[in-house]
Amino acid sequence: MGASSSRSKDRPFFSKVTVTFEKKGRSFDRLLLAPIPLELLMLAKTAGAILFGVANAFVPVILALLLTDLSHVVWSAAIPAILLIAASSTFLGLFIAVSVSEVFEAQTFSNFFRFPMIFLCGLFFPVDHLPPLIKPLSYLLPLTYGADILHGAFNGKNTMSFPVDFVVLSAFCIFLFAWSLRNIKHKWIL
Repeated sequence: MGASSSRSKDRPFFSKVTVTFEKKGRSFDRLLLAPIPLELLMLAKTAGAILFGVANAFVPVILALLLTDLSHVVWSAAIPAILLIAASSTFLGLFIAVSVSEVFEAQTFSNFFRFPMIFLCGLFFPVDHLPPLIKPLSYLLPLTYGADILHGAFNGKNTMSFPVDFVVLSAFCIFLFAWSLRNIKHKWIL
């Protein structure tokens, strides 16, 4: 059950595995020879994971369409939120991948973010009901803002306004991507 099984389990974090493999196998060096900017190269590498994350998000939506009425859903908020959640998860995976040197480190390090994020972002427990010491940690996680948008879009129970959620989630995407590029330039490109 090597790296291939772990890649299928957590596709939005896929880049933590593939980019690290490419660095170890020196195939990333060959990619850098392409006559395109590094930013475009990394966007192209992460685009597949983003699209896969979006496709995965729509599986339950399609099933829900068969079982219930979704006419009340604010799709103009839900669809961009799904795109931004997939992008932030992928860019977090990229950030992890370029911060470590071994595949097992990337997988272990991603669990440090992934598991707390699932339980602290408001998907299962409202952020307002978290203990006061843990609540501020929730606001440091990008999924908190995406979950808030989805709560608002699907049942009208968001705690922050959509513009705030979208701005913060977009800022997370930009920061994670920019910091990943910085790490690539300073640690990988000699």
